[in-house]
Amino acid sequence: MPELRLGPLLRYTDGSCATVWVETSEPCTAEVRCSDGASGTAPTFQVAGHHYALVTVTGLRPGTSPSYEVFLDAAPVWPLPDCCFPPSVIRTPGAGDAVRVTFGSCRWAAPPADGKDPVGPDALDTLAIRLATDPGAERPDVLLLLGDQVYADETSEDTRRWLAARRDLDRPPGGQVADYEEYCHLYYESWLDPEVRWLLSTVPSFMIFDDHDIVDDWNTSASWLADMRTTDWWQERLLSGLMSYWVHQHLGNLSPAELADDPTWAAVRAAPDGTKALRALAEQADADSASVRFSYRRDFGRVRVVMVDSRAARVLEEGRRSMLDAGEAAWLREQVLPGGGTDEGAYDHLLIGTSLPWLLPHLVHDTESWDAALCAGERGDRWARFGEWLRRGADLEHWAAFPRSFADLAGLIADVAAAPGAPASVCVLSGDVHHGYIAEATWRAGDLGLPVVQLTCSPVHNSVPAAMRIGFRVGWSAPARALGRLLARHGRCARLPVRWRKRGGPWFGNQLMTLTLRGRRAHLRLEATDKESRLRTLHEASLTD
Repeated sequence: MPELRLGPLLRYTDGSCATVWVETSEPCTAEVRCSDGASGTAPTFQVAGHHYALVTVTGLRPGTSPSYEVFLDAAPVWPLPDCCFPPSVIRTPGAGDAVRVTFGSCRWAAPPADGKDPVGPDALDTLAIRLATDPGAERPDVLLLLGDQVYADETSEDTRRWLAARRDLDRPPGGQVADYEEYCHLYYESWLDPEVRWLLSTVPSFMIFDDHDIVDDWNTSASWLADMRTTDWWQERLLSGLMSYWVHQHLGNLSPAELADDPTWAAVRAAPDGTKALRALAEQADADSASVRFSYRRDFGRVRVVMVDSRAARVLEEGRRSMLDAGEAAWLREQVLPGGGTDEGAYDHLLIGTSLPWLLPHLVHDTESWDAALCAGERGDRWARFGEWLRRGADLEHWAAFPRSFADLAGLIADVAAAPGAPASVCVLSGDVHHGYIAEATWRAGDLGLPVVQLTCSPVHNSVPAAMRIGFRVGWSAPARALGRLLARHGRCARLPVRWRKRGGPWFGNQLMTLTLRGRRAHLRLEATDKESRLRTLHEASLTD
């Protein structure tokens, strides 16, 4: 009899359909049956000896929350027999409902040793417990996971023991993951956590990768990538990381209509084993980032979410460096300016998801843009070599390290504000930096007439060294800004089109942010875990007053 190995994960949802992802122990037919009669079935597909299904559930009605069960070859497998959580539901939005978007990033999923968690309670665990134990608790309509869903380069002791049983850890990449099977183990470690498993079965989730999904500082620079390609383990690591991301994360980001038009999805399902077709996609992405798109757009009523790939879509050659290749940048423009700038497809709020913050503490931003100028040769070869050394050593590879892309995003947001039917707010949602803060941007050319804020929320479950905490606090200060201006002057950096100020933070610890969007109003709440494994509110603010 087939068994449920992983999942179910509730992924895409709208008013009439949803997708549910599962991994099974053998080939079978997966079925989802809802309490109101909605249902769906799908045969499994195979990748590298693993069996998966993405079930499209149809017949749902707007504004309802039916519970559901999962069957494999007609045998019930979910809920689990000993499950202590409420039934999983598929909640569909109703007309005029508020949209609650909960987001965060950086979840290191290592199990606590002897019941003691070295990085504190997991924010997703605590959210799950609150929803499971309090039927009246405010429930997210969608969970956005903004990167580092798994840590391929920072594995737990349990995982390293498992790795040592299958290969010699004295050979590179040592205790890091090396292939598809080892990536699958990371997803088991992360998503079989009982609280997280239930949470992902009942709250729709959308995801994008960041560096640790592949390796720390992935695609920092052209010379970094050239050095990685000289190793005998990098190619398999990258391809396996992209393949496992496509299976576990990317598929669920797509709507049924998008899946129907996806040639790789068709090829993987048509083959007895889709490994070859999926590996070809990963090889294509490695050879030409512009040929594969991992970015996507989702609309929740009149809330538009555009998730941007700010890792694999980079152009790394000095002189051409860009966070997004030309095709990706054009695609982003199309998504945020629908109808060529007319009011066709207008929305009330624009959320731009990018794993890396656009607006950083001022000293950090100026250091990164100065370093980018040095690496580009603005101060000669010796400074360029120093700049590359510093870029790698200090992780200087956010939007500020791609100055033209930083300015282009500022220009695009200004165009959104000037377009007919402009939204009430623009929020850039990010993680990566292991703390949270709010920054508000203003344009030198004049008031845009709407709030533009950087909302950074990280980590969900990780930590940051004390020295970096001090640096992130000091980076906003007046002396730090003065030092940053000196660095920018030395690097002959271009004048920035925007200014920004900190409106909240920095906040440290495991945390989640929630945006509640109702009509033209936007409300933000930041919650962090406490010692009793509860989420407590650290900050609340209206963004549209």
